[in-house]
Amino acid sequence: MLLSEKEWGVTAVPALAMFDLDGTLVDSVPDLAAAVDWMLRQLGREAAGEVRVRHWVGNGAAMLVRRALAGCFDGDTVAALTDADIAEPLALFLAAYGDHSLQRSCLYPGVNSCLQGLQRRGVKMAVVTNKPEQFVAPILQSLGIADYFELILGGDSLPQKKPHPLPLWHCLEHFGVEAERALMVGDSSNDILAAQAARVAVAAVTYGYNQGKSVTDYSPDWVVDSLEELVR
Repeated sequence: MLLSEKEWGVTAVPALAMFDLDGTLVDSVPDLAAAVDWMLRQLGREAAGEVRVRHWVGNGAAMLVRRALAGCFDGDTVAALTDADIAEPLALFLAAYGDHSLQRSCLYPGVNSCLQGLQRRGVKMAVVTNKPEQFVAPILQSLGIADYFELILGGDSLPQKKPHPLPLWHCLEHFGVEAERALMVGDSSNDILAAQAARVAVAAVTYGYNQGKSVTDYSPDWVVDSLEELVR
């Protein structure tokens, strides 16, 4: 098992595994893109398309809407958009995503095997995502993996979201687990930076949403092509 390559106390496995959702457990871009495109059409704009939306995901719904309105990932146009500017578009997006979030999203290969393997080893599990919390449990339920997780934190569950370490600190406190006995699993710089700030080991997947950048640029403890690699 890959995790045995690092000492995890007497059990050689983490006591707690925290998973990102979008781009790690679930490929949610098809549904996110459908909601973004519906929002843009309601505003009299051209649809963005799935390819572009795939590069905009990762910093929560409000930032996704900002990027969609600006038509780019970053820059002065994105930064200039205020909360007031995005209030109506964000409401449109959230309404549309509420209708579309369960249509085309799917688990990545290896997710079920990983979660089953960790469960057999007695590892506690949580979801720590920047997606609004209201959407998380229905997606997990729809895809049949909700029962693996004892705690769900969305991007609006706490005053700060990833890459701030607060969500990970909250998980550690909730489960009574020390940082050195925990693992964060994600697909982006947000996950890696949050874990490093919380002094938690981190495994990064290669297949997710990281705005076109390689996760290796952020020096995670492990890089895997499939979550199955964590429990082999």
